[in-house]
Amino acid sequence: MDHDVYDVDDVYNGMAATELHGVAWQKSRHSNSQGSCVEFARLPGGDVAVRNSRFPDGPALVYTRAEIEAMLLGIKDGEFDHLIT
Repeated sequence: MDHDVYDVDDVYNGMAATELHGVAWQKSRHSNSQGSCVEFARLPGGDVAVRNSRFPDGPALVYTRAEIEAMLLGIKDGEFDHLIT
């Protein structure tokens, strides 16, 4: 990852995902073949960006590590299962 491509202070919630140069986007191996999934990228400084894989040029939502950790723990505990049942 090239940490010199952009200044960490220039990263903001809702910025174009295409402006996040040098990051590695990752999606779940459980994603379907139609590309309906979200992708995550760790940013310099520890924040995590999230984008819609169907619109990779669209906005990236930027979360702190603590926010992502809380979400993942809630997912693992089944707190959001009602959203897909």
